[in-house]
Amino acid sequence: MFGLIFGNPLRVSTSQRGDRVQLSLAKHELSLRWLVIGSAIGLSAILALLLSYLGRTGAFTTPAALRSLGVASITYFVAAALLVRIGLSGISELEKLGLTDSLSGVPNRRALHIDVGRNAGDDDEVALALVDLDGFKAVNDQYGHFVGDTLIKHCSTLLGEMCGEEARFYRLGGDEFAIAVIGPIAGNILESTCRRLLQRLAQPIEIDERKITIGASIGMARSAQGKQVSSSEMLRQADVAMYASKSGGKNRCTWFIEDFDLSREETRKIEEDLRQAIARQEFRMVYQPLVDAADGSIVAVEALIRWERGERDPIGPNVFIPIAEDTGLINPIGRWVLRQACTDALAWDLIKLSVNVSPAQLRNPEFPIQLGQILEETGFPAERLELEITETYLVGDPHVAGRALEMIRGFGVGISLDDFGTGYASIGFLRKFRFEKLKLDRSLIVEAADDDSSRAMMVSSIAVARAMNMGVTAEGVETDAQAVLARTAGCDHMQGWLYYKAVSADEVTRLLQLTHAVGDERHGHVANA
Repeated sequence: MFGLIFGNPLRVSTSQRGDRVQLSLAKHELSLRWLVIGSAIGLSAILALLLSYLGRTGAFTTPAALRSLGVASITYFVAAALLVRIGLSGISELEKLGLTDSLSGVPNRRALHIDVGRNAGDDDEVALALVDLDGFKAVNDQYGHFVGDTLIKHCSTLLGEMCGEEARFYRLGGDEFAIAVIGPIAGNILESTCRRLLQRLAQPIEIDERKITIGASIGMARSAQGKQVSSSEMLRQADVAMYASKSGGKNRCTWFIEDFDLSREETRKIEEDLRQAIARQEFRMVYQPLVDAADGSIVAVEALIRWERGERDPIGPNVFIPIAEDTGLINPIGRWVLRQACTDALAWDLIKLSVNVSPAQLRNPEFPIQLGQILEETGFPAERLELEITETYLVGDPHVAGRALEMIRGFGVGISLDDFGTGYASIGFLRKFRFEKLKLDRSLIVEAADDDSSRAMMVSSIAVARAMNMGVTAEGVETDAQAVLARTAGCDHMQGWLYYKAVSADEVTRLLQLTHAVGDERHGHVANA
C-alpha cells in the first residue's frame, strides 16, 4: 500500500476469473483515499502542535528563528503536496485497474455499472446484451486452461471489432461478456452487433494450430426512453433472455420479455418439485415395444419415464427432462431410470432393452463407471442393453464423445443414434461413431409418405446404415401406409402406436407371453395397449 503511494508497483496475483482481484483492488482504492487524506491531516495537525509549542516557549523571537520557520513551512507544504499528488496518482492507477478485467484487459462488470449510471440520461434508451460462450467448458476440459484463457482474449478482440465506436463491451467473468449501447436507437444497434458477432463466432478460431469452434447464446434487454431501468436489473433480464436462447438451441440472440420471468418462476417451482419427487420416488417406468418389421413380433422395448404427481397437473418428460438437465438433477434421475429398467427387464430374457441417455448424463465423466455398477448390481446382461443418444451430444465435442462411447461399448453395451433426420448428423458421423442402430425420427417417416425428397432422404439413410451393418428402426409409425413404406425401404424394426403404446412392466410381460403363445398378432393389442 505504502509502496504504491511512493511510486513502487503493486504486485497482485491474478486468477482466470479475476473477480477476487477486482474486489481486492476496490478495497485498496478506498483504503488509499483515506490514507492520503489522513496523512495530510495528520501532518498538518503535528505541524500545528509543534508551532503552538514553540510559540509558547518563545522560540520565534529572533529573525533567524523566523527564517527557519519559513523554510520549514515551505518544506512541509511541498512535501504534503507531493504526498497528495503521488498518492492520488497511485489511486487513479489503481482505480483504472479496478475497472479492468485482469485476464482480457477489457472493462469489467464494475465498469459496466458505472458507465451506464454515468452516461445514460433520463431520455436515453439503454440496451444491454449478455453473451455466454457455448462450449467454453469443453475447450477448457479438452485443451487446458491456457488455451481457454487464450480463447477468452481472442473473443475479447472479436468483440472489440464487432462493437466499434457504437457499443462498448465488458467481460463479466468466466465465459460471459456484456455489450452496452446508449442512445436513440440503442436496441437496433445492439441487435445488429449481436447478430454479426454470432456470424463471426460460427467460423473456427485458430489457437496454436488448433481450430476451435464455439458459439454463443445471447440475451438482450433494454429500457425505453423516459423509463429507466437499473443496470443490475437489465443485466438480470439479459441473463434470463440468454437462458431462453440456450433453451431454444443456442447460437442465437433473444430479447427479454416479461413472460420469461413467469416462465422462470414456473421452472423454479418444477425444479423444487423434482427434488421432492426424487426423495419421494414419484417416478415410474413404462415401456414401448419395438417389433420385427417382417413378422410383428416384439424384439425390444424402449424405457420411458413418467412422473406420478397425484392430484397435481401432469408434467410430461418433454418439460421436466430439460429442467433436470439444466439443474443437474438428470444424474440421479438417470441412474434411477437405468437401475429400474434393468431390474424390470431381467424377466424379459428374449428381448433387448433400450434406454435414453441425455447429453448432460454423458458429459458426466462418472457415467460409464455408474453404468458398470448398475449392470453389476442388477445382473442385467450388457449385451441386451442399448443406450439411445442424440446427435446434440456428438456435435458439442466429437472427440470427448467418442472416448465416452468407447468406454460404454467396453461393457458390451450397444449404442443407438436417436432422432436421426432432424439435425446435423451426416454420413461422416455414422462412419466415425459406428452405431449399432439408427432410429429414424417420426417426422421423417411421416413426411416420407407424402414428400418425394423426404422419401429419398429416408431411403438413402437406410441404405447407408445397412451398408455399415447398422440396424434401422422406424419411430412413430402410426398408419399402415407408413409401415409399408418403412418396411419396403429396408427398416428392420418398427415402433409406434400402430403396434403398441407405452405400457407398464407387467403388461410387457403379459404381451410377451401372449405373442409367444399365439405368434404374430401385429395389430391385435393396439386397443388394449
